[in-house]
Amino acid sequence: MNLIHKTPARRQFLGTGATLSAVAVALLGGREALAQGAMGDTGKDVQILNVALGLEHEAINAYQLGAGSGLLQKPVLDVAVQFQGHHKAHRDALVATIQKLGGLPVAEKKLNEYAMALKADTLKNQADVLELAARLELGATNAYLGVLPSLSNRELAKVAARLAADETLHYTVLISALGKPLPAQALSFGA
Repeated sequence: MNLIHKTPARRQFLGTGATLSAVAVALLGGREALAQGAMGDTGKDVQILNVALGLEHEAINAYQLGAGSGLLQKPVLDVAVQFQGHHKAHRDALVATIQKLGGLPVAEKKLNEYAMALKADTLKNQADVLELAARLELGATNAYLGVLPSLSNRELAKVAARLAADETLHYTVLISALGKPLPAQALSFGA
């Protein structure tokens, strides 16, 4: 399975030019004081954040599918549930930011819709589940890294980098669990 494959939603996120305003990233990072007085047109921000939120919904449900499959052994299952918790925290931060910007957060789909989109019926063993999760985590890493160059404020860029760091951690743990080598080249993420 090619782990570098990007899902359409991730390609959409990367292809938007994904430039968040300083206001959106400040709110996302819990820095409301930094966002004060800089409101303006936030429609584009809400749109970009909703794409990111859609990706977090997908990740949460992918981990739910993996956990509910009966294919994950106990130590791996515990890690999957922990990673799902990280994605729930990302989701909650995105929802709060979208609402503070006056937007409507994109709704989570039903689990069976994610199962169909992710082809969960093809998962036959623990390695299949880990391959799927690793592919999604790599896509999320690259998506979040893709927005970093558009941020001129170092403090705001830190927030986006922290999200990317979580996704990179997840990806690294998953490929290690699969017995795959770590990326051989430096600067292999976000390219």
